[in-house]
Amino acid sequence: MPELSLPYFLEAALMVVVLLFSVIVHEVAHGYVALLNGDPTARLMGRITLNPLPHIDPIGTVLLPMILLLSKSGVIFGWARPVPVNPLNYRHHRLGEITVSAAGPLSNLVLAAFFAYLFRLNLGNPGLTYLAYYGCSINIFLALFNLIPIPPLDGSHLVAAVLPPDLVRIYRYLEPVGFVLILILFYSGVMGLILMPLYRQIAVFLLS
Repeated sequence: MPELSLPYFLEAALMVVVLLFSVIVHEVAHGYVALLNGDPTARLMGRITLNPLPHIDPIGTVLLPMILLLSKSGVIFGWARPVPVNPLNYRHHRLGEITVSAAGPLSNLVLAAFFAYLFRLNLGNPGLTYLAYYGCSINIFLALFNLIPIPPLDGSHLVAAVLPPDLVRIYRYLEPVGFVLILILFYSGVMGLILMPLYRQIAVFLLS
């Protein structure tokens, strides 16, 4: 377990900055693609911006990363405030649901590829190397995590978009307990068994 030393705090701070930037890009991608589909809600509420202030969630953006940092977990994770969208404004409902939901995870995969390219350039600057590595690894994890088909994650919206209406109504019964299910899967180790093999394959592909 890492010590609470200056190098650890500097490394953790770098991870927090990368995480904050990545979750903001994720939410902006949702809002921008919603706008392309005919829904201006996010734009009207000032959420299609890289300014972090409108996106900060007290728990996911501040409290959780701080707890992980101070507990020397070695992992930094969190989320931003979800960008508001109104599917009723989509010109084509199903296409809108699929593209808007996929935009967030896809934006993280694009960021992961960009940071991996920066990492492979090997510019000789340790700070840039750490930034590139964490940028790639954090964004891979964010993409995979958000594709889990449990409400309210993006994967659940993708699944709901292709299900028949009767099954969608049944599927939505999971919404009130979605985060509880996610926590159970994490703490039981099941989530790791599912995500980590995929994470390693993508990371090796991008970074090697």
